[in-house]
Formats: sequence, C-alpha cells, structure tokens
Amino acid sequence: MFVVSLTYLVDLKEVDSHLSDHVDYLERYYASGHFLASGRKVPRSGGVILAKAESREALDAILAEDPFMIHSVAKYDVIEFTATKSSPELSSLVAH
Repeated sequence: MFVVSLTYLVDLKEVDSHLSDHVDYLERYYASGHFLASGRKVPRSGGVILAKAESREALDAILAEDPFMIHSVAKYDVIEFTATKSSPELSSLVAH
C-alpha cells in the first residue's frame, strides 16, 4: 500500500484549470480498485491519495497518467507501507 502526497508547484488558478481532468483520472483508478481514499490537504497546498498497486513501478505508471503530473502542477512524494493493524472498517487493508 502507498500514501501519495501531492504538493502543488503552481498557483491554485492553474491547479483548478486541470482539476476536472484530475477528478476523472481519480475516478478511473477508484473504479479499478487502485485508489482507496483521496482528498485535499488543509490548507490547500496539495492532496493525498491512499493507493494499492502491485509494485512501486506499477504505481509510478499510474501516477504518470495524472493530469497534474503531465502538466507539472504538482510534485509527488510516495511512501510505501504494510498495514499491520486497522479499525474493523478497514480490515481488508491489513496484510496477512
């Protein structure tokens, strides 16, 4: 599992000009099961995506399709981790 932290590199007006395409991208990867949760940072300096992928390389290929990356709107920091404990609602994410 991965935590992807996006940090905006441009003015929010530029971010917003790509937001609709970014949301479409998110929806595509929610539908495929790769994205589990996402949202804006507070204050709005970027966003966070909780993702599943077979490998870091597979995730990098998915992230390369994000309009925010394509248009150099954000930089991406990725943390890989293995969930070993969770609330009952998220038990399916725990590695066995």
